[in-house]
Amino acid sequence: MKSALWLFAFTTFLCYSCTNNPAIQRLDGSQISNEKLDKQIQSLVDTASVSGLTITIFNDNAITYQKAFGYANVEHKDSLQTDQVFYGASLSKAVFGYLVADLAADSIIDLDKPLQEYLDVPIPEMQFEKEWRGFANLAGDERYKTITARMCLAHTTGLPNWRWISRTNKFTPEGKIHFYFDPGTEYSYSGEGMQLLQYVVENITGKGLEELARQRVFDPLKMNMTSYLWQKRFEGNYANGHTSTQEVIPKDPADEAAAAGSMATTPEDYAKFVQHILALTAENSEITRMMFKPNIRIHSKKQFGAGSMEQTDKNDDIELSYGLGWGLFKTPHGPAAFKEGHGEGFQHYSVIFPEKKTGVIIMSNSDNAESIFKALLEITIGDTYTPWEWEDYIPYDQKEA
Repeated sequence: MKSALWLFAFTTFLCYSCTNNPAIQRLDGSQISNEKLDKQIQSLVDTASVSGLTITIFNDNAITYQKAFGYANVEHKDSLQTDQVFYGASLSKAVFGYLVADLAADSIIDLDKPLQEYLDVPIPEMQFEKEWRGFANLAGDERYKTITARMCLAHTTGLPNWRWISRTNKFTPEGKIHFYFDPGTEYSYSGEGMQLLQYVVENITGKGLEELARQRVFDPLKMNMTSYLWQKRFEGNYANGHTSTQEVIPKDPADEAAAAGSMATTPEDYAKFVQHILALTAENSEITRMMFKPNIRIHSKKQFGAGSMEQTDKNDDIELSYGLGWGLFKTPHGPAAFKEGHGEGFQHYSVIFPEKKTGVIIMSNSDNAESIFKALLEITIGDTYTPWEWEDYIPYDQKEA
């Protein structure tokens, strides 16, 4: 009788452990336990001097793992938490891509209608409180009349990433915006294109970006600690960015909403958004069909810098391309969609494989984090397909001294 009771208790414990601490399923069918993954992630964080890092893993379109490692502030030795506010950097664009697709699904905007047709004045004559944000330098270049919302979200406008940074990542103090190529013909990452679309969307709807995002994304998904503007409720609950030498970077709160990169969010909140995207994809939603339709094939050697102007066929096997605010590639496990974020002291990457109902979000408050992204993708979900060289995610043990 005692043996039977012991067996029942032991079996109950095992079932409880399986339910509450399941092994993580990778793309290739292999598994890794939470405990083993914890140790491997911690080892990478320590070895590469990553100040802080959070990992969220999705299996069967649900969160199966979400943990933080390292510090929110190295100087204070505050342990990082998954509910702390991070600077989201270009993860802002993934949310904006969804927002515009949602507006398109409601026939509020036509993705292929020239943006100029939504405006009462020529784009170069648009007025801004901060004059340097304007597009006056495009006057006389008729190509601005052909730019569409799809081009802005697929980074094919021909505009620079930022007017003060050349295509080869050189600082240009004059900050004059101009076209690198005819709109719609090439891929070149452009925050300026995103900003132009934001201004047009605000003109069409009569609402600011923050209000639109609150109504259509943040409130419905209960992303209560996410905003395109810094909020008082974020005070005392944010993670500081850190340089590659572990120096703490003071917070730089956004004073105006910017689709290209002002969003603040928590790992927990951003996971709600990605889980929603996975659910919509599973439903074959019109929104995700628009978002994940390839608009342009990418043949550049690198996404940024001088390599962005060199052509290669290295990523032809994965058909690297861009949708609406999200990058795309193909794998033996079906299509994948990704979005990265990179700002001073913050480095992020998210990728989902909808057919496998699997994905991972990496969010870090360290300038060293990208040096372990390749390894993290492999050990978490078995992602060996992300074009890490194109992203310039060079592993810490491969970088030159």
